[in-house]
Amino acid sequence: MFTGIISHQGKINAIQAVEQGLEFTIGTQFDHLILGESITVDGACLTVVNPQPHQFRMQLSRETLDKTIANTYQVGTVVNLERAMSAADRFGGHYVTGHVEQVATVSDIKLIGECTEIYFSGIELSYQNYLIDKGSICINGVSLTINKVLPSGFVVMLIPHTLEITNLKQLRKNSNVNIEFDWMVKVIIGKMQIMKEQLCNA
Repeated sequence: MFTGIISHQGKINAIQAVEQGLEFTIGTQFDHLILGESITVDGACLTVVNPQPHQFRMQLSRETLDKTIANTYQVGTVVNLERAMSAADRFGGHYVTGHVEQVATVSDIKLIGECTEIYFSGIELSYQNYLIDKGSICINGVSLTINKVLPSGFVVMLIPHTLEITNLKQLRKNSNVNIEFDWMVKVIIGKMQIMKEQLCNA
């Protein structure tokens, strides 16, 4: 489980083709990484293999590459990193599983004073019920609040601190991002759909 509070930005140091997909070597500030532990890379939960001082490797399957922006990574790409939380950690964001559901596209960016308003489009029809005004959403691993729901999209407002510590500052119009919808919303809507089906079949 993760919170969407990014620890720091890492960098892709190397990319190698492997039988099941691609292997990425990522430079990091993390110390004492453990073989097999989970880290979100731009919001995608991945498993650490071959941990070394200040870098680690991760292998991505074809399915993960198809569902995330990882298939666009190049050597030098900057990524958001978060380790899985421990039971003693503060819970500062929202429940994030690291299971990216789709890629969305930046449709517009507006400067509002010191803040940045970003518009996202391309949300699949089956996921649009998960978008709620003032609800949570995870974008490239960052826990954010939906300011406004739009047809097939939504708007968020980013403060300077969020831009400083994440790769969202690199977003431009037509940039793609990883999206994970709020786990709690998915659970509630799923339960409501089951109850509705049960009532219809009663």
